[in-house]
Amino acid sequence: MARMRTLAERAEHLLGAAVVSTSPVAGGDTCTSTRLRLSDGRSALIKTRSHAPEGFFEAEARGLRWLAEPGVAPVAEVLGVQADCLVLGWIEPNRPSPEAAVEFGRMLARLHASGSAGFGAEQDGFIGSLPLPNRPAPTWPEFFAVRRVLPYLRLGVDRGHVEPADATAVEGLVRRIVDLAGPAEPPARLHGDLWSGNLVWSAERCAVLVDPAAHGGHRETDLAMLALFGMPQLARVLAAYAEESPLADGWEERQPLHQLFPLLVHAALFGGRYGTLAGDAARRYL
Repeated sequence: MARMRTLAERAEHLLGAAVVSTSPVAGGDTCTSTRLRLSDGRSALIKTRSHAPEGFFEAEARGLRWLAEPGVAPVAEVLGVQADCLVLGWIEPNRPSPEAAVEFGRMLARLHASGSAGFGAEQDGFIGSLPLPNRPAPTWPEFFAVRRVLPYLRLGVDRGHVEPADATAVEGLVRRIVDLAGPAEPPARLHGDLWSGNLVWSAERCAVLVDPAAHGGHRETDLAMLALFGMPQLARVLAAYAEESPLADGWEERQPLHQLFPLLVHAALFGGRYGTLAGDAARRYL
């Protein structure tokens, strides 16, 4: 009961409306999510986390607002944020339809095309529970190597989650990344952690973006993460994306390169086979 009062007090302070009831929302291992029913008839979602790192929820709110800025993609609405919680507009979930998948592919292409000032972001963020370095770099290969691959490779090795042979393979790929990166492209506006769990299929709209690690990067990174972890109607999504914004030759062969980032993040966080999978992805290019 004390926890419910605490959640209610936080939400009421941010929203200016009384909380009528709360109910837990399943899913996610980084934060606790709770649905709020408000006295003004609205519903909202409040996310909390014990001992959240400094700037944790502010970074998520900043990323959501940045993704929403061009007005081309449905993004969870930020209703309020403070150091210990984030309140979002409630999204009523629905099953993905073929039509919604096509619209999501087109929307994602438009979001990427809205662009970014550079490769990176003005402030660092988080990927899951880990810090995410975002200091800009002049080119995508440099940014990807120095801000995405190497930090999580080092962390995985330090935690004993990446074997020496796999680390050697990834380091070998990094030395060749300029040759492997494909044609140069301008920085795209990326979600940055785009797996199916960070999409909420809505009855009113197509997929709504949540939980970003937003930054300026290479658009193939978002697509590679969708392919790595799978999603409903993926073939339709990719076909609609390519129709809206054609992809450079060889993009499918470059997917394992872009998948190194999420694989190494998972290796650092969870261990298991992710370190081996990262090594296998790198060895495809060596």
